[in-house]
Amino acid sequence: MIFIKYILIFFVFLIFLAIGNLYSKRFTNRVVELEKMNNMLNIFKAKIKFSCSTIEEIFTQIYEDNHDNIGAIFKRANTYMEESNSKEAWEKAVDEAELTTNLKKEDITAIKTLGKMLGNTDVEGQVSQIELTQNVLQEQIKIAQEERKKNSKLYRTLGLASGLTVAIILM
Repeated sequence: MIFIKYILIFFVFLIFLAIGNLYSKRFTNRVVELEKMNNMLNIFKAKIKFSCSTIEEIFTQIYEDNHDNIGAIFKRANTYMEESNSKEAWEKAVDEAELTTNLKKEDITAIKTLGKMLGNTDVEGQVSQIELTQNVLQEQIKIAQEERKKNSKLYRTLGLASGLTVAIILM
């Protein structure tokens, strides 16, 4: 009977450890997602400059190369462009991404700025809007990296300490 008790206490400890690691991973995932969005915007900028493709075609190509949460933003925006204009489609797709990604409100707001001139100006206007969005994203990446350094270890340690505390109490 005591053997089962110790096994259950060990599993409780592991659950707290896993929860701490899960919260820690969110900070790492945010940095990765911001960097991926920045890279996709580079691709978008290059394709707008050097190809004669429409925005819808470019978004489809970007999604085909990246089947993840960030790539899905481009797919959703492409789907919504069939019903509405580019700005509304982009904003709607980015709003939905807030639920499926680790991005914060500030990140979402920065990414939404791309939609302001999307499809409404000439190539140079769109490229300058993409570059502006990338500059804002670079700042967000720096902030996210600092938060990751500070909070990632904190949540892992907190999970470990909480698990040990509960295990000791249950003994």
